[in-house]
Amino acid sequence: MNSRTNGTIHFGVGDKPEFEHGQVLGVTVSDKEAFANALKHSIEGHFEHKHKTTASRCIKPPRFVEVLNQNMTSSYKCVIEVDIVPNYSICKEDIYHVFSLDTRTAKRKTKVKDTGNAEMKQAKQFFVRDGSSSRDLLAPTSFAKPMVEYDQFVHSVAQLSQLRNQAEEEHLKMVQTSFHGSRLSQMITGGTGSLDKSHFEQYVIVTNKSHPIQLESLAFLQELNPTAVLDFDPESAKHGLQKYFDEQSAVNVHFPGQYKITEAVEDIACKLKLTRNTSWVLCNGGLNDEPPSDTEDWLMDKGASVRDVISFLCRKDVLTQKRFLVVFLLLSTVSEKMDPLVETFSIFWQELRGAEQILCICENENDSNCWKDLVEARCGINISGRCICELSFSEVSGTILSLFSKNRRANRFLACGGGSKVLLEKKAERTLNTLDILCVNQCEGGTVDQVLKEENFYRGEKAEWWNFFFSEQPGSMPFIRRDQFDFIIKTVIPSLRSLSKACVSFSLMHVPGCGGTTLAMHILWALKDDYRCAVLKDSKADLAEAAAHIVRLLTYNHGEQLPRIPVLLMIDDFEEMDKVFQLQQLVEEACIKKDIQAKSPLVIILNCMRAEEQSESTDVFIGNNLSETEQQQFEQKLKEIEKTHKNAETFYGFMIMKKNFSQEYVQGVARNTLKGFSINQKPAQLIAVLVLMSKYRKGASLSVSLCEEFLGLQPKPYCGSVRIEDGFGKFSTLINIISVEDNVVYKAVKMIHASIALHCLQELTTKYNIHKAEIINLLLTTDELYDCTQGKDRLMQDVHVMLVKRPHSVEEEISRFSPLIHDIAKETAGLEEMVLLNASKRFQKDAIIAQLLSRYYYLKKKDFKEAEDWARTAKDHSRESSYIADTSAQVIKHKLKSAIASDKEIPITPEKMKTYLKMGQAATDAFKETHDLAKKESVQRLQRKTDSCPFNVSGCLGEIQVAVIVIEMLEKTPIFSFEDVRHDVMARVLSNYITIQDMETCDRRHNKHTTYYRILKEFEGFLYDLRFRMKTCFDLLDNFFVNLGSRFAIKDGRDQIVQRELFRCFKKYADLFCRTDSSELLKNKTMNLMLQVHHHRQFLEKRRADTFTGILSWLDNSTTPEMIEKIVRTYEHVLRNASPVCVKEQVNFIYANVVLSCIKPESQALQPYQHLLRFLCQVLHGQIPLSDYLPLHFIAVALLWPQQHHWQKPAECKNLRSYVSQMRTSYHAMLKEMYNGKDPVVHFFLGKKQGYEGLIHLREIQRCVKAGQDQTASLWHNGKIWRERQVQDLLYRATGKVNGNMLVADTCIPDLKIDISPLFRSQLSGRAEGSEVSFFLGFSMKGPLAIEIH
Repeated sequence: MNSRTNGTIHFGVGDKPEFEHGQVLGVTVSDKEAFANALKHSIEGHFEHKHKTTASRCIKPPRFVEVLNQNMTSSYKCVIEVDIVPNYSICKEDIYHVFSLDTRTAKRKTKVKDTGNAEMKQAKQFFVRDGSSSRDLLAPTSFAKPMVEYDQFVHSVAQLSQLRNQAEEEHLKMVQTSFHGSRLSQMITGGTGSLDKSHFEQYVIVTNKSHPIQLESLAFLQELNPTAVLDFDPESAKHGLQKYFDEQSAVNVHFPGQYKITEAVEDIACKLKLTRNTSWVLCNGGLNDEPPSDTEDWLMDKGASVRDVISFLCRKDVLTQKRFLVVFLLLSTVSEKMDPLVETFSIFWQELRGAEQILCICENENDSNCWKDLVEARCGINISGRCICELSFSEVSGTILSLFSKNRRANRFLACGGGSKVLLEKKAERTLNTLDILCVNQCEGGTVDQVLKEENFYRGEKAEWWNFFFSEQPGSMPFIRRDQFDFIIKTVIPSLRSLSKACVSFSLMHVPGCGGTTLAMHILWALKDDYRCAVLKDSKADLAEAAAHIVRLLTYNHGEQLPRIPVLLMIDDFEEMDKVFQLQQLVEEACIKKDIQAKSPLVIILNCMRAEEQSESTDVFIGNNLSETEQQQFEQKLKEIEKTHKNAETFYGFMIMKKNFSQEYVQGVARNTLKGFSINQKPAQLIAVLVLMSKYRKGASLSVSLCEEFLGLQPKPYCGSVRIEDGFGKFSTLINIISVEDNVVYKAVKMIHASIALHCLQELTTKYNIHKAEIINLLLTTDELYDCTQGKDRLMQDVHVMLVKRPHSVEEEISRFSPLIHDIAKETAGLEEMVLLNASKRFQKDAIIAQLLSRYYYLKKKDFKEAEDWARTAKDHSRESSYIADTSAQVIKHKLKSAIASDKEIPITPEKMKTYLKMGQAATDAFKETHDLAKKESVQRLQRKTDSCPFNVSGCLGEIQVAVIVIEMLEKTPIFSFEDVRHDVMARVLSNYITIQDMETCDRRHNKHTTYYRILKEFEGFLYDLRFRMKTCFDLLDNFFVNLGSRFAIKDGRDQIVQRELFRCFKKYADLFCRTDSSELLKNKTMNLMLQVHHHRQFLEKRRADTFTGILSWLDNSTTPEMIEKIVRTYEHVLRNASPVCVKEQVNFIYANVVLSCIKPESQALQPYQHLLRFLCQVLHGQIPLSDYLPLHFIAVALLWPQQHHWQKPAECKNLRSYVSQMRTSYHAMLKEMYNGKDPVVHFFLGKKQGYEGLIHLREIQRCVKAGQDQTASLWHNGKIWRERQVQDLLYRATGKVNGNMLVADTCIPDLKIDISPLFRSQLSGRAEGSEVSFFLGFSMKGPLAIEIH
C-alpha cells in the first residue's frame, strides 16, 4: 500500500531453504469463513483508526485456490491468496503505519516509560516493498541517521501516488480503447454482433478445472448450446462444469475413444447424437472409472484419443467448415508447457490451419500472458488477437447473453388445458431433440428481420412460425386461410377426438408446391393454445425414439395426473403410409409403457404427405387449383406485399399460387432464368443436378459446404465473406437455403419450388438438348461432389434411391425399374445402360446396384452372361440377403424362358430338353436357396423386433414359375404331346404316380424316344417332385396372403402382382393336374366310387377349395354363390364316400359352409347350423393331425363362442379356453417364419344374431360404411369404423375384465372365462386390474381379439 503497487500474498506456497521458491504446497482449510473474519479482525487491530476503512478496501478478502494433483484431481488443499490493490482513488497520498501488537488486547510496546515521540515511533512499523519481500523502515538500525530513509520515502509518497494515478488512467484508456466487450461480441458471432444470426453455426468448448464460485458466471454456456465440450477436469461430473451444465441442459457424455473412425463417419455421428445434444467429452478420465493422467503422462496416455476427437470434429463432413468456433475457456491457470490444453490448442490449430476459428477466454491478464507464452513456444504464433482476458467471467457471460434476442432468452410455455400454461424448461426441450415444439408464446418478444423472413417465405422457402406471428400483428393482413382450414379444425379433428385410441392420425395429401405443408403448420399455429403442438424434425428419424419423445411431451409436468390435452404432431415428407402407421403404433406402445389410459386420443398425428392425385383413403387433399375465395385472398395479399417489398416479382412461391398454378407463368420463369444456359459452367451444372433431384427425389438437396467446394468459393470464419447465393449467380432466384436434420444438422441448397424444377428440366431438354441421362451421369461421375463434405452420405442415399427405388405399381412393367431409369430409356434409349454402369463405379460395393444391373441385362438386353456376372457380384457383396439371392435365380429363370421362347423347333430335341431341364433344376435350386434365406431373415427380424420388413415370397413364387416353364417345355416334346392321354401321363409322372421307366415300357414308340427317356431319367428326382413342390408353394403362399395382412391394412402393389402371377400359374397347374368336370361326375352313377372321390378331390383342388385358406379366400374374391354351393355338395360326396375320411376335408367342409353362409345365407346347400355344430364336435373328438390344429381350432372357437344366455350350448364349449391356447401355439409354429411385419387377418366378427348370422365378415362391415379397401384401412386403424351406427347394430358387444396385458372375456356360461388379446394394447393401459370393460370380438388365426374397448 505504501509503495502503491498491486500484489498478492500467498499462504501455502513454500520458499527456500526448506522448499523450492514458489513451490505450491497448499494448506487444509476446514472453515473458510474463519479466515475472512480473522483478516477483518487483524485490520481492525493493527491499523490506525483513521486508516482501517482504507485498509479494508485495499486488502481484498482471501481467495481459496484449489491445489490439484498432477493428474488434475483435487488434493483437498488450497493456496490462500490475499490481493492488495492500493487504488489512487482510495489511498490518495496517505502513508500507512501498523502496530506490531493488537492495540485492543495489549499495551503498545515501548522500552521507556515516558510517552515521548521517539518511543511512540518505535511502537509502530512502516513497511515498504523490497523486491519480492518487504522491509520495515522504522526497524532499529545501526545507521547514524536512522530516520533519513524513512523521511525520504514519506517525502516521495506524493510522487508515487501521482505515478499510480497516471498508470491507472493509462490502463483505463487502454481498456476503453481495446473494447474487450465489443471484441468479444464480434469474435463470438463472427462479426454479426448477434447470436441469433451468428456466422457460426456451432461452438466447441475446450475447458479445464473449474472452481465452484466460477460456475455461477458461466450461464452463457447453456444459451450457447455448444456442439461439443472437451473437458479436461476429471472431477467435472462430480462437482465441476459438467455437473452444473447437466442440471441446466441436455448432454451426452462420451469418452474420446468413441470418436475413433472405425465405421462410416455419419454412422458415428448418429450414434454420438452429434449436433442433437451437447457432446461432453471427458478428456482426462472421469468416465467408467477411468483414472486421470498426470500432466507429464497425459500425452502418452490420452493424447492420441483426444486427437481423434479433434480430427473428427474438424472433418468437412461433420461440422461446417469456417462455420464453427472453438472457444478455449481457461477456468484455471495453465502454467506448464506439457499441459493438455496446450497440446489440444496445437491440434486444433493444425486441423483448422490457423487460429481464425479459435477464441481464448480467461479471467486475468497474468493467466492470459502465461497462456499466450506457452502457445507461442509450442506453435510459434502470437494469439494476442484471439484472446479475451480483461473481462471477468460474469462480464463475459453478461456480454454473450446480451447478444441473444429477448425472444431467444425468454421462457417458453406449453398449454396445459383450460387456459393454463406450464414452463418448458430448456433442458427438457433439448432432450426432445426429434421434435420442433411450438409453444403458446412462440416468437413473442422477437427481434428478427421481418422483411427478410417474409421475403424468404414468399420466394418459396418453407414457412416459419415467424410468418404466422407477423400476420397477427396490428396492421398486418391475416394469414391466408385455405378452404380446407376450417374443415380440418371444425370437422376432422373433433371427429378424431371422439375416438378411444391412444394415437390417431389423419392425412393431408397435397400436390408438391401447393401449400400443403404451410396449411398443416397453420393448423398447428391456430391450435397451439389447445394442444401441445410439435413437428417431427426429420422424417428419417428413429421412430421409436420419436415416439418416446412425443409421449414425454404429452406427460411433461403432469406428474401422476393423466394428460389433460393431447399432442398435435405434424409429420412431413413421409414417403410410405406404412411408416405413418408404424409411428402411430410406436406411440401407442410408448403410452402402454407409461401406463397412460386412453379414453380419448392422446396424440393426433397430422400426416402431411405429397401425392399427385386424391385417393379414396385421403382425409384431406390440396390440389393445384385455388377456389374463388382463395384467389381473392391472394389478390389482396399481393397488394399488401407490394407496399412493403420492392422485389415481389421474384416471389415465385407466392406468385405461382396467386396465378392459380399457371403453367405458362412457371414456364416463363424457367425459360427466363435459364436463358443462355451452358452446362460447362459450374453453377449451371449444380442447378441441373438440383433440378433432376427435385423431380426424382422428394426433398433432395445439396449441402452448402458441398456447393462451396464445387464452386471454388473460399468461406472465411466471419460474416460477409461469401454467400452461396452469389456463387449460383443468376440461378440464385431458383434456390433457397434450408436446414437439414440428418445425422448431423447442416445447411443445404434446394430448388425453390417443385413445379419450377419440373419446367426447368423440360426446358433443359427441349431447348438446350440436355437430357436426364447427361445430368445423372454428371452427378455420378463428378468426384468433386463426393469429396469429404457435409451431406455426402445424404447425397449418396438420394442418388441411390433415384436409381433403384421402384414404384409399388400393379403394372409389372412400371415396377421393374425406377421412374428415372424408365424416363431415360424413353427419352434416350440405350443410355440407361451407361448410367447404370457409371452407378456401379460410384457405388462399387453396393449389392443393390449390381442387382439392378443384373435385372437390366436379363429383362431389357437379354444378355444373360452379363446378368449372371452382375448377379454374382451382388451375391459377393451380400451373401445373406434373400433378395440378392433371388436375382441369381431370376437370371436363370429368364434365361430358360427366353431360350424356350426363341426355340422354334417343335418337337424340342433331346439335347435342348436336357439343357432346359438342367437350367430348370438350377433355377429351382436357386429359388429354394432364396426361400431358405427368406425364412432365416424373417426369424432374425423377429428377434430384432424393430424390423417390420415382411417375408420375401419370391423364392416360392419363383419355384412355381420355373415349374410352369418346365411343364410348358415338356408339352413340346413328343413323349408329352398335346393329346389328352399323353398329357395325363405327364401329370401322373410329375405327380410321382408312375415312373419314367413305367412310362417308357408302355410307350409303343419307346425305341424312337429312347434319348428322351434317358435324359428324363437323369432328372427323375426333379420331375417326380415337381407337382409336390408346386402344391407346397401354392399352399404356403395362400396361407401367407389369406391369414396375414398388411400390418396397417394397406394394399401393396407388389402383393397384387404376386397374386396375379399366382393366379396365372395356378391355372396352368390346375389344367394339368386337376382335369375333371364335377357336374359330369355327379351325374355318373356307375363310375367307381374311389375314382369318383379322386375326381371330386381334383375338382376341389382346381377350385382352390382343398385348403381352408383357399376356401376363406373366396370371401374376398369375386366368386358366384353357385360355385360355393357346388363346392359344399362336392365335399358332402367326398365325406360320404371316401374311406378313410381325412380330417382336413372334414375341416374344409365346415369352412365351406361358413363361407357359403356369408355369401348366400338362404342357400339350400347349406348345412343346418346345429348339424354343422354336431359335425364340428365329432371332428374335435377324433384324432387330429398337427397340421389341422390351427384351422380346426380357429373355426371351433368362432362357431362355439357362447354369447347369448338362451343359446343351446354344445358340451365342447367347455374346452374353448384350451382351443384358444392351442390355436395360439399352432399359429406361432406354422407362421413364425412368415408373420414378421404382418398382422393376423380378422376373418370374422361376433355378431348379435344367432347361428350363421352370428359370424360377420369384414366385407359386410365395408358394405355398412360404403368404403373401399384403402378407406377401410384408414377407418380401421383410427377406430372410426366402430363408431358407425350400422356397424354397432351389427356387432355383439362382449364384456370382460382386465387381466394384465390381456382381457378375460365373459361368456353366457358362468364358469367359462376366456383369455383374449386386445387389438390395440393402448386401450388397456391405465386401466386397473380387474376393471370391467366391453368390446367387439374378432376372430383371427392368432386367437380372438378385443376391438374398440370401453
